[in-house]
Amino acid sequence: MNTQDAKRVLETALICAQQPLTLREMRSLFADELGADTLRSLLDELCRDWEGRGVELVAVASGWRFQSRPELREYLDRLHPEKPRRYSRAVMETLAIIAYRQPVTRGDIEDIRGVVVSSEIVKQLEERGWIDVIGHREAPGRPALYATTRQFLDDLGLSSLEQLPTLEVGAAPGHALGQALGDGAALQGLLLEESNSEPHPPADSPDAAAPTPPAPDEPSQSDAAEQVQANA
Repeated sequence: MNTQDAKRVLETALICAQQPLTLREMRSLFADELGADTLRSLLDELCRDWEGRGVELVAVASGWRFQSRPELREYLDRLHPEKPRRYSRAVMETLAIIAYRQPVTRGDIEDIRGVVVSSEIVKQLEERGWIDVIGHREAPGRPALYATTRQFLDDLGLSSLEQLPTLEVGAAPGHALGQALGDGAALQGLLLEESNSEPHPPADSPDAAAPTPPAPDEPSQSDAAEQVQANA
């Protein structure tokens, strides 16, 4: 098979795939006759071929995939005009702390946030596939250690944690992540949740102390726990 035919096969597989493809999976397309270096060269060529178009080929944590460019999301949103539900400030803060300080325990998160982390928040993030237990700290009670997952990076369009927005010295973890999500770019569309949005905590709940999030049409860019409207 010549290079042009191989690139055509690779392009077709990536377009039709419902999930990111790993290098191993892509090599299986050619019965392992193509080496990893050749495959990466073909992927680089495909990236260049799709420059300037509405769809781009990107590498994320789980592999390679085609996705729409961030600047076109506002147009694609018009296909689904209903407003998605938003995650609460508490969920955003918890997710950001785990992303920037991982691995962390619930106690670590509570020390940073200053309030008790409800089990519902942790459960919601686990069900979304963004965090997971990766071990236990050798301390009384052996508390679980939480870290973000590959799914979290995939949903942000990132290949590694090093690509997270830079956290300024002294800034709360939620600030950099929240601002980046609010700004859109490659991270826009992270927080779509149509049905399992966290309920508002009762008045005596620890999370009730968190300020009410801004209205959808008046987002606060400086808020460390900014909530972001999501795309599918």
